[in-house]
Amino acid sequence: MSQLSPAELILRHQNGIWRYLRALGCDASTADDLTQETFLRVLRRETFVQHSDVATSEYLRRTAYNLLISNHRKLKRVQVSDSLLLLDESWQRWAGKDLTGDEAVDALRSCLKSLSERAQSAIRLRYVENLPRVEIGEALGISDHGARNLLQRAKAQLRECVGQRIRTDPIE
Repeated sequence: MSQLSPAELILRHQNGIWRYLRALGCDASTADDLTQETFLRVLRRETFVQHSDVATSEYLRRTAYNLLISNHRKLKRVQVSDSLLLLDESWQRWAGKDLTGDEAVDALRSCLKSLSERAQSAIRLRYVENLPRVEIGEALGISDHGARNLLQRAKAQLRECVGQRIRTDPIE
């Protein structure tokens, strides 16, 4: 693989690194900052060589992860996870060969549209508005238990739909 210019490198990998940090639990602002810092660190290294997209993506993720851990230590927060290997394995299973995660996000958006309006509302109330199940139930005119069941069914449908739409081969 030929060396990408800094702008091309950022364009190719920025969304994937940002999504990876979000998957690790960063809020959007922290993910923005750490993504930027990841590229600054990597591009300042004189010894950085782009062997392949996969190797570059793995290196960028490892750098982002280390920056996140440093950030947590500086802020005296608990570490996100003790297993980088498990996190990378999960990321690769989720994103597949699409290093940016765009394919999975597009599949999720499409699959969300296939849910009933009630299920879409429940998902939005829970994961966008962060409402507890009791309030979701009240908003939808169902019990707390009904809201739980609706969310479980909706998540199962999304998992199956997204799984069918994206490639699940491991990255080569």
